[in-house]
Amino acid sequence: MAHPPPRAGARRAAGALVTLVLGALAAGVVAPPSDAGVPSEPATVVVYRPPVEGVRAPTRAFEAPPEPWAAGHRGVDLPAPAGARVLAPADGVVTFAGPVAGRGVVTVLHPDGRRSSLEPLTPAVTAGDRVRAGDTLGTAADGGHCVGTCVHWGVREGERYVDPWALLPGAGPVVLLPLGRGEP
Repeated sequence: MAHPPPRAGARRAAGALVTLVLGALAAGVVAPPSDAGVPSEPATVVVYRPPVEGVRAPTRAFEAPPEPWAAGHRGVDLPAPAGARVLAPADGVVTFAGPVAGRGVVTVLHPDGRRSSLEPLTPAVTAGDRVRAGDTLGTAADGGHCVGTCVHWGVREGERYVDPWALLPGAGPVVLLPLGRGEP
């Protein structure tokens, strides 16, 4: 019986080993190497604030659509008289400032990857400007979808809209944590 040359046998053995390891990984029998013990980047913490001074609650709340294409209210409406200052809700970089469908819009990319869009307003910033929380982005303008004047504040994580009001300190959901053993 003829034996294959050693190179061909080694290649077949290596291929079989790779197939075995990949199959075990896919089946969850073996875990991939972990980064345990390797320090990771600290999570970016961004503190949000209402983009209109003195607002304690939205006049219209966030209503997530049941499907991405369905109707909903993809942000919150905040009462603001025409000419009121519209502020950066958090630090970031202005990625857009201009008209959309006849309304002034400003979009800010925050360090946590979220994007805030505010409208209708007359922009006082341009794309590329760095802003700090509380910096003036523009002034509230007529032409929004509110009865009277308001500023619509929408926030996206990737392509998914999230409730901006829930990002404010003390405004998010209440989370009950379990007590540890030996604690009262």
